[in-house]
Amino acid sequence: MNAIELKGKTLQIPIIQGGMGVAISLGNLAGHVMKEGGMGVISAAHPGFREEDFMTHNVAANLRALHQEILKARKISQGNGLLGVNVMTASRAYKEICTQLAKEPIDVLISGAGMPVDLPAYVEGSELMLAPIVSSGKAARLICTVWDKRYHRIPDFIVIEGPLAGGHLGFSKENLNAHLEASLEDILIEVKKEVIVFETKYQRKIPLVVAGGIYTHEDIETILSKGADAVQIATRFIGTYECDAAPAYKQAFIDCVQADIGITVSPVGLPGRAIINEFVLGLDGENHRISKCVACLTPCNPAATPYCITEALIQAAKGNVKDGLIFTGANGYRINRIVSVHQLMHELITGD
Repeated sequence: MNAIELKGKTLQIPIIQGGMGVAISLGNLAGHVMKEGGMGVISAAHPGFREEDFMTHNVAANLRALHQEILKARKISQGNGLLGVNVMTASRAYKEICTQLAKEPIDVLISGAGMPVDLPAYVEGSELMLAPIVSSGKAARLICTVWDKRYHRIPDFIVIEGPLAGGHLGFSKENLNAHLEASLEDILIEVKKEVIVFETKYQRKIPLVVAGGIYTHEDIETILSKGADAVQIATRFIGTYECDAAPAYKQAFIDCVQADIGITVSPVGLPGRAIINEFVLGLDGENHRISKCVACLTPCNPAATPYCITEALIQAAKGNVKDGLIFTGANGYRINRIVSVHQLMHELITGD
C-alpha cells in the first residue's frame, strides 16, 4: 500500500475517509484520519445545524461552522495527512460554499451528487485540488471534456463511486437495476479508458480513487491490484469513537442486519441506500408536510417533496434513529463494535 502524489502533495496512506452528512464526518473524524496519514474529509452538508441562526441564515451558519470544523481537523491532525471537504453539486449554495472553501486551509474539494461542470470557475486563482465523484466512464468523460474546454484543466483526481456505496447514488431511478449489477472493477476500467486522452494532452496522470463497498484490507489490496490509485471508505468510519455522529447513530449500525439495508427515495431525485428503519417504512407514498425549509437543494420542491431530507438527516445525527434517515453503504451491517480510528486504520493498512 504505497503513498500517492496528488498535485505535488503526498498522501502517505492511500485511504480517503468519505464525506458523510449531516454532521457524521466533521472535524473530529477527519482530523483523526489525517493524523494516521490518510485524507480526512468533512461534509459541507449542514455542519451548522446546531447554530442558533441555522434556520434564518442557513448559508452563513453553515460556512461559520465549516470554518471551525476545518480548524479543528487541522489541529487534531498535528500536521499529518491531507484535508478535504465534500460539497454536493445539488446544493443551492454550491457556488458560495466552493468560493469560500477556496480561501480555507484545506487541500481538496470533492464534489458529487450531480455533475460539477462549473466547479473550476468557483475556485479560480486558488491552488485547491478538485476531485469530482463519478459513477461511470461517461460522466468522467463529460466532466473532463467541459473542464478542458472551458477552464483548461482536468481533475486532480477522480473518485469512482460503485453500486455498493451509501447515501445518494450517482444514477437515476430508471438506471437503478443496471447500475446495481455493475462491478466496481468494471467501472474502474471504463473510467480508465475515458481519461487516457486527457492524461496524454496534459502530460500527467489523473489518479483514480474507488469507493463503494470497500471494507477490509483485502478489499483495498484487490482493487489497488486492478489499477486503482487509492480507495475511499465512508461507512466503516461510522464505527469509530471519533466519528462525529451521536452514540445512538453508531449503535444503529451495530444493531442492524443485512436485510435492514435497502434503497429508498430521496427528494434530490436520486436513489439512496439507507437503513430501513421506522422513518423509511413510513414513506408510504404520501408527502410529509414541511413546516420549515432552508431551501438547501436545487432539485427539491417543498410543496411536492415526500419529506425534508435535511430534517431527516439532522434527526439521525442527533441520535433520533427511529425518526431520522440513516444513510449507509451496503456493508454497514458488518459493523459490530466501536473502535478507534487508529485501530481501524491499522487494520485497513495491515490486515491485522
